[in-house]
Amino acid sequence: MIRYTYALDLDRIPDLAADMFRDRTTQFRDRMGWDVTVDDLGWETDEYDAMDPLYVIAEDAQGCHAGSMRFLPTTGPTMLGDVFGHLMGGAPLRSPVIWECTRFCLSPEAGPGVARKLLIAACRLGLDMGLSHSVAVFDDQMARVYRRLGWAPEIIGSADGISAGIWAFTPEIHDDLCRRAGIEASETRRWFEAAFGDLALSPAA
Repeated sequence: MIRYTYALDLDRIPDLAADMFRDRTTQFRDRMGWDVTVDDLGWETDEYDAMDPLYVIAEDAQGCHAGSMRFLPTTGPTMLGDVFGHLMGGAPLRSPVIWECTRFCLSPEAGPGVARKLLIAACRLGLDMGLSHSVAVFDDQMARVYRRLGWAPEIIGSADGISAGIWAFTPEIHDDLCRRAGIEASETRRWFEAAFGDLALSPAA
């Protein structure tokens, strides 16, 4: 199952939210060695979690966190603008139809296919909210992962093994990702409608 949830609504799914933030600790601090902030509950959070981002969360069959990512509009503060601006030559990227994706996280117990399912959910989000692109910062390892999953970004800046990339949201990409994952394209619309009803702006099936 995929959930789309704004930060202000995480109190409606407290156990799932706790799983997500603890899995972020496991991935970013323990496995990847990032210098991140972890609180007394064992949750990894940062200042962008306080800006009411939109989380895309994959649940496993037991209702636990399997994987997640978060989105913020580039019209406000972003990691690309605030932390990694040098990748863009100091020129901020700001557009109401481009959102930044950060904290792509997989649970240590995530089953096969969770990463691609998250990418499909991200593409559905973009299509149904009328977005044109997403941007993100990633290292060389994640660049290889994105290529393997079938949705590699266009690189818009790189330095010291870190890159900024941009992904286009198109129905063709969405349907190709669904085909690779064995998911009916119509199922992903139900993910979105479960969170937002008939808000969808795109005619994509």
